[in-house]
Amino acid sequence: QVQLVESGGGLVQAGGSLRLSCAASGRTFRSLSMGWFRQAPGKEREVVAVISGGGTMTRYGEFVKGRYTISRDAAKNTVYLQMNDLKPEDTAVYYCNAHYYSYSGSHDYWGQGTQVTVSS
Repeated sequence: QVQLVESGGGLVQAGGSLRLSCAASGRTFRSLSMGWFRQAPGKEREVVAVISGGGTMTRYGEFVKGRYTISRDAAKNTVYLQMNDLKPEDTAVYYCNAHYYSYSGSHDYWGQGTQVTVSS
């Protein structure tokens, strides 16, 4: 089992910044691909950013357009999402995800979610 604890959401004005954190436990951190997803009211959950276990590969949702940066700190078993130039349309619940493969297949774990609200 992988446990994920998120923090860092909140209310910010348009153009502002937030940094989300997600601490993982229960499995070797390097074995986990980590990601951030978001879900706005009435919309499907979408990928925000993903980072590989070694931290060498990242992928972002098209809407990010260079505004966000995902990173991970192996010493702290934590993944971060630095969000800059936030827009009202970024308002959503942001979820941390941990993913790994084993002999039994693909495994996904989710955090409880953290609310990000961007005011205009």
